[in-house]
Amino acid sequence: MTYECNSRCQTCNVWQRKNIQELGLKEYEKIFKNIGQSPYEIILTGGEPFLKKEIVQICQLADKYLKPKIIIIPTNGLLFGLIPQKVEEILSELPETKIVVNLSLDGIGSLHDKIRGVQGNFEKVLKTFNSLENIAIKNKNLDLKVHTVISKFNVKEIPRIYRYIKSRFNSSFITEIAEERVELRNIGSGITPLTTDYVKAIDFLLSEIEKEQFSGLDKITQVLRIEYYKLVKKVLLNKKQAIPCLAAIASAQITPDGEVWACCIKSESMGNLREANYSFRDIWQSEKARDIRRMIKQRKCYCPLANTSYTNMLCHFPTLFRVVLKLI
Repeated sequence: MTYECNSRCQTCNVWQRKNIQELGLKEYEKIFKNIGQSPYEIILTGGEPFLKKEIVQICQLADKYLKPKIIIIPTNGLLFGLIPQKVEEILSELPETKIVVNLSLDGIGSLHDKIRGVQGNFEKVLKTFNSLENIAIKNKNLDLKVHTVISKFNVKEIPRIYRYIKSRFNSSFITEIAEERVELRNIGSGITPLTTDYVKAIDFLLSEIEKEQFSGLDKITQVLRIEYYKLVKKVLLNKKQAIPCLAAIASAQITPDGEVWACCIKSESMGNLREANYSFRDIWQSEKARDIRRMIKQRKCYCPLANTSYTNMLCHFPTLFRVVLKLI
């Protein structure tokens, strides 16, 4: 699900989505009820999800009908007065669900403000993080992370950004590569970093991660993150799928107006939920969906999209085998 953004970020051109009739709460209820208790993880992505006035109610409906173990909400952190309040409401309504909030930080100080297109964004992120950190102390089911999109604007600053985040924040640090997407209206923008620069940044992160000692769930997360970084390198260097992609099989995306996509990179609709009487199953089993699956299976597309890549890795036996070996 994608919502409006209240920043003018250089990595996308989404400012306001006009002429879009977003799904209402009753429509979400019909969709979630039809899907049933299938998704392990749900991501309410953006733009800026906390601009959606009904975000708490959407989480409630997801919990009621889908029963996900994890709900992930990325945020630019600008709404430092509103975000902590909404997060507390979500935690109160969903006491058994892991809520992950990913705060975007693409640079230090003025660099972050320049990339995000909002003066004072960096300081607002810090305020939001501090408030959420206090909430996390009292709520074990809140997982707070700092997320950096590696683009041509900050790829050479990754070592500095990493060291700052590790020293300033008591949270996990995650990254993904900036990509050109139809949904972000940034096709032709050239935001993706040069492969050589990105590989240097990732090699640095890999060396730093492997120095650290983790235990429990954090260790599993870090081992998977190492696998993801290596996967992205292979995709960029070889320009083809490194492992089979299971988009439209193990994962999918629903747009604000009800289109069902295999992923946000391909952004080819399998069908519209309104037109299908809110039956996700009918779209999922349609001939259009089967055509898209065949195209993906034939490896006619490739990308390092983080959300889909992690799902693919968890469904790929050789990757899982390597992860298990590292955990033993």
